[in-house]
Amino acid sequence: MALPTDYTNGKFLKKFAAIGPYLREQQSIKNCYFFDSLVVCVNANIAPEKREFWGWWLELASTDEGFEFAYKLGIYNNQGNWQAKTLKDAATTDAVEKNLHAFHQRLSQQLSALELSLFPSPLMTELKLELSA
Repeated sequence: MALPTDYTNGKFLKKFAAIGPYLREQQSIKNCYFFDSLVVCVNANIAPEKREFWGWWLELASTDEGFEFAYKLGIYNNQGNWQAKTLKDAATTDAVEKNLHAFHQRLSQQLSALELSLFPSPLMTELKLELSA
């Protein structure tokens, strides 16, 4: 289904912010929204501003058919940047995947309530998680 013409960027930002603490408004631009989650702290014994985290990030782009998503997994480094990396172990992988599934379910429900479709980007071939669209 096509995007509703009466929905502004601000209205989408408000709906996406209601999902939880995932939306990064400063990194979102019109018709392209950025979400992320810092799931597992890599180095909790150092100063908070120098900590790194395992997690995921998502770019969500509007199309004529609805919203296209592309997730990546990796590390949020101490410079404040995401880097795609293989997760370090099974426990970290499990925690990140559970968090990602929970977010994806909320995002799907939010878009469903707006009668909008959600589908994976063709560029998202490296992520092997089963995410229902």
